[in-house]
Amino acid sequence: MTFEQLGLSPEILRAIEDQGYTDPTPIQAQAIPSILDGKDIMGGAQTGTGKTASFTLPMLHRLQPYASKSVSPARHPIRCLILVPTRELAAQVFKSVQTYGKYLPLKCTVVYGGVSMDPQVKDLRAGVEILVATPGRLLDHIQQKTMRLSQVEILVLDEADRMLDMGFLPDIKRILALMPEKRQSLMFSATFSEEIKKLANNILAQPILIEAARRNSVSSLVTHVVHPVDRERKRELLSHLIKSKDLQQVLVFVRTKNGANNLAKQLERDGISSTAIHGDKSQPQRTQALEEFKKGEVRVLVATDVAARGLDIEDLPHVTNFELPNTPEDYIHRIGRTGRAGTKGWATSLVCDDENELLEGIEKLIKVKLTKEIISGFEPGTKDGSVKPASKPNEKEHRGHTKEKVKDTHTNNKKSLEFDSKKRIYSKEKPSKEPQDPLFTQPYVPATATSPTKSKSESETTAVASLSLVKNKPDSQPRNQRKEKPIPALFLPISINSPKQNE
Repeated sequence: MTFEQLGLSPEILRAIEDQGYTDPTPIQAQAIPSILDGKDIMGGAQTGTGKTASFTLPMLHRLQPYASKSVSPARHPIRCLILVPTRELAAQVFKSVQTYGKYLPLKCTVVYGGVSMDPQVKDLRAGVEILVATPGRLLDHIQQKTMRLSQVEILVLDEADRMLDMGFLPDIKRILALMPEKRQSLMFSATFSEEIKKLANNILAQPILIEAARRNSVSSLVTHVVHPVDRERKRELLSHLIKSKDLQQVLVFVRTKNGANNLAKQLERDGISSTAIHGDKSQPQRTQALEEFKKGEVRVLVATDVAARGLDIEDLPHVTNFELPNTPEDYIHRIGRTGRAGTKGWATSLVCDDENELLEGIEKLIKVKLTKEIISGFEPGTKDGSVKPASKPNEKEHRGHTKEKVKDTHTNNKKSLEFDSKKRIYSKEKPSKEPQDPLFTQPYVPATATSPTKSKSESETTAVASLSLVKNKPDSQPRNQRKEKPIPALFLPISINSPKQNE
């Protein structure tokens, strides 16, 4: 079957011929006739199989009667709305519409976030029949009343599964509420899930299911290889693969934006020209990074999953999963960047131990057992190419004995330190050469009670003698057998009414 047999207009056939195409792909051959008949479509196809052209070509054919060279905006209301999840995919679809509709006086524009709204507002107010948009920026224009969707006849949801993953379902519902109920709706997705089926039931009316290949399948032109490696050595292995195989164009996927920036910087330090693309970068930065990669100015483009949709790089030979995606469906979209348009491609994944579960989910989804290949010098459990020594049978017992021994040593050292500190505190000080008052430096020894008949001078002499320098010897008798010693008169309280001594 050729494009001429599909019933497309001469202007569209001429544009197709300019691109060098003669025969449609399987998804195009199945979808184009049904869309030309005005039926709703639920299409499933792998990326790189001509899916965009499968709805662009019949859409242009159906809108051709509305083509007008008039400059009046009223003659160019929005007739077709194409919703896509990412800026890159929006730019790709817009380029496809321009390419195949260049001989038709139909006006088209694209709106997405990350850039100024002023040029977009100018184009919308001038009037367009075909609008390619991301949901968020489209709602911004609707709130500013720069456009209307009341005359939309064709609605296209491209990469519908990705839009749901990114949380666009509430935005999609708000947009659908502003459109006529009587319209033709087309939905395309590379993967099918329960959420996609629910959305299709709400949007499509008696849709025709078109599948150019088995559901959730990958291209047979892509060779899949898994390299088991420790997480901390992934970057080292990636640099080794790029340098040893002299790879000139590699698209590397990571999970996070910070991870993309860090990996690009590390590869630059390894002498590999790299750049990163992710959602935090402005649209001019993302466009520049993509153009540098396409032109071969940089060897590695590090991207996140958001950027995986819409990256149309001609003859991209290598895609590498530096980190496996959290959802198996994203693996299909990642590797869909290579092996496009009948060319062969390589999909390499660097997998550590904690990603084995993700790998099993991917193999279960695509129903393919991926080939594992261990790179010499990067075996899991190695460091700098040296294998860790195997544990001996009694190694655990030896380690346990060593720990107990160390623990006992620490305990003994602690007791020794405590004893030394007490010894220093309670040890006798060295006698000073200066004369000291025995009342404050020597222990007190009580004197014997004075007799009542003793004179005053004798009492004083006895009191002074009681302060003689004697050592206090320990008493050998038990406490309960000791005789109570009289309290020295020096410390007895003086009573005014005390009886006289001679009474």
